[in-house]
Amino acid sequence: QVQLVESGGGLVQAGGSLRLSCAASGRTFSRYTMGWFRQAPGKEREFVVAITWSGGSTYYADSVKGRFTISRDNAKNTVYLKMNSLKPEDTAVYYCAAGPTVAALRYEYDYWGQGTQVTVSS
Repeated sequence: QVQLVESGGGLVQAGGSLRLSCAASGRTFSRYTMGWFRQAPGKEREFVVAITWSGGSTYYADSVKGRFTISRDNAKNTVYLKMNSLKPEDTAVYYCAAGPTVAALRYEYDYWGQGTQVTVSS
């Protein structure tokens, strides 16, 4: 079992930055691929980025490539999402997720956090 708790969301102006954190419980955190998804009001939850268990490979959605950076610290059981050059269309609830393999599909992930709200004002 892995429990995930996101933090770091908030209100920021367009062009600003935020860093989200996702703290995981459970001794097997380092075995999991970690992903970030987001869901805007009235829209489907969409893939943002994923990182392999070792941190050696990352995969980004085109919409965030070059602006967002994912990283992980397995010693701290934490994955981070640094978001720069934020846009109003980045406004959403951001969720972290853990799964056995890198994937952009929600059903590939076994564990989910409760989400943290990110609001970008224009």
